[in-house]
Amino acid sequence: MQTMTKNTKYLEHKYGENYKILNDAFLHTHLANLCKAKTKQPIINYIINDLYDYLIKEIISQEFPRKQETIRTRMADLTKKGFWHGEIIDPETKAVVVDIARAGTLPSETCFKILNQTLNPDLIRQDHVYMARKTNEAGEVIGIDWSGSKIGGDKDSALVIIPDPMGATGSSISSCINHFKENVAGKEIKFISVHLITTPEYIKKMQNDHPELIVYAVRLDRGMSSEKALAAIPGTFADEESGLNETQYIVPGAGGLGELMNNSFC
Repeated sequence: MQTMTKNTKYLEHKYGENYKILNDAFLHTHLANLCKAKTKQPIINYIINDLYDYLIKEIISQEFPRKQETIRTRMADLTKKGFWHGEIIDPETKAVVVDIARAGTLPSETCFKILNQTLNPDLIRQDHVYMARKTNEAGEVIGIDWSGSKIGGDKDSALVIIPDPMGATGSSISSCINHFKENVAGKEIKFISVHLITTPEYIKKMQNDHPELIVYAVRLDRGMSSEKALAAIPGTFADEESGLNETQYIVPGAGGLGELMNNSFC
């Protein structure tokens, strides 16, 4: 017999308030479909687009500044009471979306589109950085290869949003944030990374490298953890938690989304 449960909005864990892991059966259903081996193009990209459409709207609602506004509606032609008063997202908010090619390209474009629809487009920018995992002969990740970037301005007073589907080791995101801190002028309001799946390893690295980072994710995968850790609230036994196999792919995970999103397996 099926039972109905009332879930809180975010997963309960002990990683700290900066980590917003959604506890949403609808999103988990679509992400589960994405992870199935039988799911192919174009469905893969449709699902990723829809999930990031939700994620960026959640981030705008939770993280962006707001203001009180009075709007004259069409009914004002008929009655002096035809004015709406309420709270809205401040449209004069500056935001920078960072595309980490190639897995981040579609998520970044989705976020860029929604931000332009919500805020003053003159204040929205999409930047691009080009990097890839560096691996050894055993297939283990040993670093990041940078091949360039295209950054169109400063980050002063901006929210910097970095959509990357798989928050696995954290090496790419950490390197990207370092690049913006060291090479892009101005002081940002905050850095926000946005993932479909994240791991305990990713969280540990961000806590160490960039403790101010705010992280949103649809799901936490920690399938390589001990049974004791899996039975407990995430973060309780941090030293026994793992979501990565020996070649730093997420378990249970979704496979290599960069390859799957582009139908390019190299």
